[in-house]
Amino acid sequence: MRSQMISTLLRARPVLRATPALTRPSSTAHQETFESFTERYVSFFQQAQDLFEVQRGLNNCFAHDLVPAPAVIESALRAARRVNDYSTAVRIFEGVREKVENKNQYEAYLEELKPVREELGIETKEELFSS
Repeated sequence: MRSQMISTLLRARPVLRATPALTRPSSTAHQETFESFTERYVSFFQQAQDLFEVQRGLNNCFAHDLVPAPAVIESALRAARRVNDYSTAVRIFEGVREKVENKNQYEAYLEELKPVREELGIETKEELFSS
């Protein structure tokens, strides 16, 4: 009787089978263009009101797998000087130096941003510690 009850219970239980996923879940994430990225961060730095916002924006901006455009760097430099933080302005160039692929690219950024650097009175780390 006991074996009959067990066989009845086993037959009454539904069989659950794991079905393999035959389709790959697709991502509908929006791919941001370089131009919209640049526009977004230029706007962000223009509106930054305190040091925390500037540094948060820099962390987010440099976390992406690209080198920010000179317009973004200029906007970030102006924001750093607006909130009166010279050290952050100098560190922006350190971040650029780490993001670029070679020294020539870094020199090109320095050359393009030279008028802004002179206007705001910002020196690079190399210039500060060269003497």
